Amino acid sequence: MVQRLSEPNKIENPSWIKPGKVAWDWWNDWNVSHVDFKAGVNTPTYKYYIDFAASNHIDYIILDEGWSNDWDLNKLNPAIDLTSLIEYGKQKHVGLILWSTWYALSKDIDGLCSKYAAMGVKGFKVDFLDRNDQKIIASSYEMARIAANHQMMLDFHGMFPPQGLQRTWPNVVNFEGVRGMEYSKWSADERVPKHEVSLPYLRMVAGPMDYTPGAMRNMTKGNARPSNSLPVSQGTRCHQMAMYIIYEAPLQMLADNPTVYMKEQECTDFIAKVPTTFNETTALDGKLAEYVVIARKKDDIWYVGAMSNWDARDITVDFSFLGEGNFSAEIFKDGINAERNATDYTKEALTVNSSQKLTIHLAAGGGFAMRITK
Repeated sequence: MVQRLSEPNKIENPSWIKPGKVAWDWWNDWNVSHVDFKAGVNTPTYKYYIDFAASNHIDYIILDEGWSNDWDLNKLNPAIDLTSLIEYGKQKHVGLILWSTWYALSKDIDGLCSKYAAMGVKGFKVDFLDRNDQKIIASSYEMARIAANHQMMLDFHGMFPPQGLQRTWPNVVNFEGVRGMEYSKWSADERVPKHEVSLPYLRMVAGPMDYTPGAMRNMTKGNARPSNSLPVSQGTRCHQMAMYIIYEAPLQMLADNPTVYMKEQECTDFIAKVPTTFNETTALDGKLAEYVVIARKKDDIWYVGAMSNWDARDITVDFSFLGEGNFSAEIFKDGINAERNATDYTKEALTVNSSQKLTIHLAAGGGFAMRITK
């Protein structure tokens, strides 16, 4: 309803707007390892992120805080050769998105979009829109309009929720406006899984949500600890993987670092296959603050995800949403020891059809992620 009440699309030819996945740097603190360079906000580290993205069919990388002066985007970090990174990304078919404070971008939105679009940058992640009064709303529409003139995408951050802007200016491909996974870097609040299974019923009603999932260091209840350089998630590995299906995010982050993803290639392969936009969505089961099960379809492929709070439970999936015939299902589900080690999972392949039902056990803070093909 929010989008129905908004002004229609004002971009005559939006074909240049390309949603996709993003290898993100800030959450994992640029903490790559087993490399022959000093990891950090520098050119070699970002080439490593680009290589990872290219190898795993990830569309973009973000250069978060540190690539430039926070208040003047024309003052680059001398450790960053932005021109060479953009060119390297082009060679690898990986686009670059730049982080910015709202203040820095608003000072010269037209000039900065013109400059960086000409260099080949695909868009800006605009941060610290920490209110939604009339001034900020008007500014966001103006930023979207000017960015569209330069064919640049925007991801609005801070406590700035979607309010229909993405219908009018679809180059705005995501919004934060949520207590996202970044909080796990400084908080071990045990209510996190309950929060995560509440979001589809509450915050997501308004529109896209940049929660930034994808943690590969997963913790059971009571074992999480705040960490800036080695952040963890609460709940199981499959709980994290299910977020790529359940959470609507046309520009969807991979929050952990490339080294970790390459060590967990089986999970990374599945995440990389999940699209960020869908043709059809079906809510299969759920209860606010307890659990959620959602199926989404892209072209001829179905994706099913489930997440639970700290209560273990059995979920029965009714496959009646499938069409006629038999389908091949690939399922990642909590392992038998996931109650003790949240990284534990099993992968199964089976044949399903619309007349079947399948019961899957979710561990405490658990989940499953499923891909179904004809």
